[in-house]
Amino acid sequence: MKQSENVKIKSLQFKDDGSIPNNPTYPLLLYKDVITSEDEAKAALTENNWLGAWRGSVAPFHHYHSNTHEVLAVVDGKAQLQLGGEQGGQVQVEQGDTVFLPAGVGHKLLEASSDFAVIGAYPNGKSYDFCYCKAEERPENLENIKNVPLPDTDPLFGEDGPLFSYWVDGRS
Repeated sequence: MKQSENVKIKSLQFKDDGSIPNNPTYPLLLYKDVITSEDEAKAALTENNWLGAWRGSVAPFHHYHSNTHEVLAVVDGKAQLQLGGEQGGQVQVEQGDTVFLPAGVGHKLLEASSDFAVIGAYPNGKSYDFCYCKAEERPENLENIKNVPLPDTDPLFGEDGPLFSYWVDGRS
C-alpha cells in the first residue's frame, strides 16, 4: 500500500437533494491508486476494525446507508459511479482506488468492466441498512445520519490516517 502522504485524495461534498440526504458533516473521500495489486485490501480493512467485509459490486440503483459509514476498495476492474444522487457527480474508479462513503451519501453503479469488484466494509462491523430514497423512510434516516459517530480509524491507515484531516466531528 502506498504511504498515506503519497496518496492523492479527492474530497466531494453533496447537498441534500430532497431524495438522497447525503451527509451534512463529512465529505465523500476518494483515495486514488492507494492499494497495489499485491495488497490484501480485506486484511488492511480488518486490521483497522472495518469489518463485515463482502466482495461484489455496487448496486445499479440509487441508495444510501443511514446508520453507518461504508468503505469500498476497488480490487478489480473499473467502473463509473454516480455519487450523491442525481444532482451529485460521476466518478471513474479503478483497481487501487478506495471510496469512503459517509452515512447518507448516495451511490449507484452506472457502468463497469466485466471484472469490476469491490470489497466493502463498515466501522466496527456495524450492520448496515439499505435506504431506497423513499419519502416515508426519510425522517428516521435523517435522524440516523446525525447520530453516526466519527469512526475510530481510517480504514486503510488506522488512527492517524488522512481520513481525519477531512472528517472532523463538528457536531455539538
